[in-house]
Amino acid sequence: MLCIYHESTDPYFNVATDEYILKYIEEDCFMLWRNDNAIIVGQFQNTLSEINYDYVKAHHIAVVRRLSGGGAVYHDLGNLNFSFTKTGKDTNLSDFEKFTRPIVEVLQQLGVDAKFEGKNDLTVDGKKIAGNAAHIYKNKILHHGCLLFSSQIRNVSEALKINPVKYIDKAVKSVPKRVTNISDHLKTPITIEEFTHKVMEHVLAIYPNSRLYTFTSEDLQKIKQLRDEKYATQEWNYGKSPDYNFKKTIRTNGGLLEMNLEVKKGTIEKVKIFGDFFSEKGITEIEHALVNTDHEEQAIRTVLSRFSIGRYFRNIDADELVEAMF
Repeated sequence: MLCIYHESTDPYFNVATDEYILKYIEEDCFMLWRNDNAIIVGQFQNTLSEINYDYVKAHHIAVVRRLSGGGAVYHDLGNLNFSFTKTGKDTNLSDFEKFTRPIVEVLQQLGVDAKFEGKNDLTVDGKKIAGNAAHIYKNKILHHGCLLFSSQIRNVSEALKINPVKYIDKAVKSVPKRVTNISDHLKTPITIEEFTHKVMEHVLAIYPNSRLYTFTSEDLQKIKQLRDEKYATQEWNYGKSPDYNFKKTIRTNGGLLEMNLEVKKGTIEKVKIFGDFFSEKGITEIEHALVNTDHEEQAIRTVLSRFSIGRYFRNIDADELVEAMF
């Protein structure tokens, strides 16, 4: 098994790396890696319904869709992520407890009473310290998990705080749980770097024929191409969301503004705007112009820039229209 310390902290590059080791490296792999601020959403989720859009935008948090299912998770440099790829028989691949066992063993060696609970969580004192997800490709599995070591817990809750009333869809929903950092349960404090090395040393010790591996320049070039062409694109991260209806009402100086959207494959197919505002020209032109536009801020602003918004919505500006659409 190849054991990899992955040095990148670019979320788009790192999620692309998971796909690369699954599909393009024949040997089984174990990889440790960290992301800078990011929300990683499950393959079958409606991205916009999983994030606090205003908070994510204000704090420049990357949003990336992964290959595996499950719920959305917040990553920062206080998280340690691990990935296994393994070839085997389909019936034996999705054993979440097996893949998390080395992590639990390291934590218990450090005096942390970690347990595997439920279908995919690691917990300490009933609080979640890690979630896990998996994706099967042919006869091979990608199993990955996110360990809360010294994460900014407030940012976790704020970035994933959404209004469930805004979205009506059939997408997989995240289930909020009480969380805690591993560092808060250590009898002797260590850094995340020291913890990373302890995990890697344990994996190297327990898996026969395991050895350290460094990505070649060719590996890195192919991962970057996958990053740029897939994981950093609007189409993958938002356009792959299941179809949904969106509704939001805001209060403006011009009155109440209610936005209703029907979105399919990330594109607005129907728009209906209600409110007690006044309008010189009516709003039908704006509604029609927004049809076939991506449900994405810059695309919407480009459409709105063609209009003198004040003539359609008295005392309401383009920023407020955009606010009502997210």
